[in-house]
Amino acid sequence: MPGSSTLRIAVVDDHPLLVRGLELLLSVTSDGRAEVVGSTGDAATAAGLVSRCLPDLVLVDLHVPPPGGVRAVAAIRRTTPQTRVVAMSGSTDPAPVLEALRAGAEGYLPKNSGPEELLPLLLAVLDGWAVLPAELLRVLLRPSRFTPVDLDGAERRLLCAIAAGRHTVDIAEELHVSERTVKRMTAALLRKLRVANRAEAAAVAGQAGLLE
Repeated sequence: MPGSSTLRIAVVDDHPLLVRGLELLLSVTSDGRAEVVGSTGDAATAAGLVSRCLPDLVLVDLHVPPPGGVRAVAAIRRTTPQTRVVAMSGSTDPAPVLEALRAGAEGYLPKNSGPEELLPLLLAVLDGWAVLPAELLRVLLRPSRFTPVDLDGAERRLLCAIAAGRHTVDIAEELHVSERTVKRMTAALLRKLRVANRAEAAAVAGQAGLLE
């Protein structure tokens, strides 16, 4: 769990029954260690809500009424960049999901995700990892999405580790550096690849043949 003993979550969704279901589900599956500390169905007020309740993580429905979930993701990332954001959708259309990732979301969960899956996935996001369904990752791996970039040996090893979902501490041990250095190297690598997050970095690794 981050910082405190309780995982604080905010929800941006205009379906009260879903929000209530998340409140009950998270409480039960985490033995009371995760709680919903705020919710809104209005994308325009989402950033303000997050600024007030300062959750560890925000779940954002991409199909809330205008200005919409993607705009809410971008506003939250601007106002509280320390807060992790996970997009949600009941649709199979990948386009808004990719827009949300570009806007700063660290992951995406379909609304039909199983109860037993939810908490571990949210904790993985808090640990710095991108969470994406396999079918969406295949969309990201389609050709002609990224421009090839020359990487040195250390950058290639780091990119392979990121694509494999390795934890920061494991990467640090493999590269014989500190966890802080791994985080700094990762940020520099994302800038060099011109991608927004680890999910898109994994796509680069796939296109470069590093996952074969």
